[in-house]
Amino acid sequence: MSDQSTVLRVKGRVLVGPEDVRDELWVIDGRISYDRPSGARDVTTVEGWALPGLVDAHCHVGLDAHGAVPAEVAEKQALTDRDAGTLLLRDAGSPSDTRWVDDREDLPKIIRAGRHIARTRRYIRNYAHEIEPDDLVAYVGQEARRGDGWVKLVGDWLDRSSGDLGACWPATALKDAIAEAHRLGARVTAHCFAEDSLVDLVEAGIDCIEHATGLTEETIPLFAERGVAIVPTLVNIATFPQLASGGDAKFPIWADHMRRLYDRRYDTVRSAYDAGVPVFVGTDAGGGLAHGLAAAEVAEFVTAGIPAVDAVSAATWGARQWLGRPGLVEGAAADLVVYETDPRADVRVLGAPRRVVLNGVVVG
Repeated sequence: MSDQSTVLRVKGRVLVGPEDVRDELWVIDGRISYDRPSGARDVTTVEGWALPGLVDAHCHVGLDAHGAVPAEVAEKQALTDRDAGTLLLRDAGSPSDTRWVDDREDLPKIIRAGRHIARTRRYIRNYAHEIEPDDLVAYVGQEARRGDGWVKLVGDWLDRSSGDLGACWPATALKDAIAEAHRLGARVTAHCFAEDSLVDLVEAGIDCIEHATGLTEETIPLFAERGVAIVPTLVNIATFPQLASGGDAKFPIWADHMRRLYDRRYDTVRSAYDAGVPVFVGTDAGGGLAHGLAAAEVAEFVTAGIPAVDAVSAATWGARQWLGRPGLVEGAAADLVVYETDPRADVRVLGAPRRVVLNGVVVG
């Protein structure tokens, strides 16, 4: 390091882990160090409670309610997340090519799951590859190669023949497709609202379920035994009553089902947590929902009865470990957020970052 190098000092309380608290860290050339650098004359100091950058494990950059968006809109989405302190996104399905984001040091890091894979006419128009079961293995292989270690299936959706939510894939097709993803080194997640798609997906080796509102006393122990994670997206589930109202006239069975899933949402998440199911923060931003809501999702976890420290972990230390990305460790990229007070004492502080540091640069 040159005598004239600029370094950043984060002083106060650095939450390296839930119980690992240090007094300071240093950022040198964009990387974290816990050793005070010698010879640094130009030091910028930031004070407060520091955490790893927040994680939104269910996010859609490059997508809105109608499908793919232009790059300038995707940029605004990513900047909204960044300014809210969300610095790592798992993009759980998008028709947009957002690889250009990887070249931008000022935008959050993205882990992509390729494009959604759905059954024909069983998902939102312009979002997914819409295919039949005989093609599922091939499309899973294709998206496994395009993504960053994840593939996204649509596990259930409205079945117009029954007027209710229904599973999209036969068990044999799921088993072969998930095996192919695993062979290629990718994990598989699936959109699931209802109850009847879950057992086949878990038995087929699924790694994660998005939303998971259909978990029951029978399936929660199976998830816990197999270590299948869930990303409940409670800020998105809050829209179920509005969705149900829009479907009352044409699909009353579906609408009633959606209301029942909504009514028990907190019990579902708390029961899964109590059983040892891994639970992580995700918002479903980018479809019909705004970006920058990770802090609101953490607050929803607390409302569901998850202890604050574990709710914070589900968006920071635990989420990064699950996704294979570093937190505030020596030599890692300095992606961190500084708050006025301890988020473990009151998670609402996550909604008001004092400073946001991305790749060692104070960006907010």
